[in-house]
Amino acid sequence: MAFGLSKTDSRRRDLSHLPDDWVGWLEPGVELEGKMKVSAGLVRLNTHFKGEIVSDGMVVVHDQGEIEGEIRSRVVSITGKVKGTVHAKERLEIKEHGILLGDIYTPCLLVDPGGFFDGQCHMPTPEPASQATTDADIKKHS
Repeated sequence: MAFGLSKTDSRRRDLSHLPDDWVGWLEPGVELEGKMKVSAGLVRLNTHFKGEIVSDGMVVVHDQGEIEGEIRSRVVSITGKVKGTVHAKERLEIKEHGILLGDIYTPCLLVDPGGFFDGQCHMPTPEPASQATTDADIKKHS
């Protein structure tokens, strides 16, 4: 058997369960600082990152992940720790054991039991057109 062949084979088997749209992940032992830009797909961070993350897909801050800075993404899921500002265009999830210290901007916030959030939450107000339609429907049926 060649050196490292069994490790490579086991890694290939381990990757089979990952979603088709994942673009990468960073595991413990890696520390990054700067700006990360991801055009689409899922990126999982299970390491320390300081700076700015911009993604049109999904950012997952896993159990050992620690982010210091700003995250801008379509969807953000946290089971690790984030210290900074989070802008989630569609949804922000703080899972059990997840910690978010900072301000958030999102139309949908989900905090599981055991999740922790300390900061300000900014949510967009509903569109006036949908409110006008609702008022008109109420008057019509009265």
